[in-house]
Amino acid sequence: EVQLQASGGGLAQAGVYLRLSCAASGFTFDDYAIGWFRQAPGKEREGVSCITSSGGSTYYADSVKGRFTVSRDNAKNTVYLQMNSLKAEDTAVYYCAADSSYSGDWCLPGGWYHYWGQGTQVTVSS
Repeated sequence: EVQLQASGGGLAQAGVYLRLSCAASGFTFDDYAIGWFRQAPGKEREGVSCITSSGGSTYYADSVKGRFTVSRDNAKNTVYLQMNSLKAEDTAVYYCAADSSYSGDWCLPGGWYHYWGQGTQVTVSS
């Protein structure tokens, strides 16, 4: 059974940091790019970041570039999203997703991903 479990969300004050984790199981993790998405109340889902299967390349939405960093530990089947300098507008449910169609050093934040996990709520107070 494929599982993606995002965790690490919570309540934070603006300017501080949170680190999200995405633990994967049930598929060959090393073959999959991982994307992070978020959805705020009343807004469309937004692609935040992605990391290629090897971890060699990462991509970010303009809204988080310079503040968020995605990384992965293939030995632990886990991807991380370090979120620094949090803003109130980062408040959303954050999801991780996986897809094997992104090959080489390319993935697309906001693109199509096959497997999805349950989200974790991030609330940033200003």
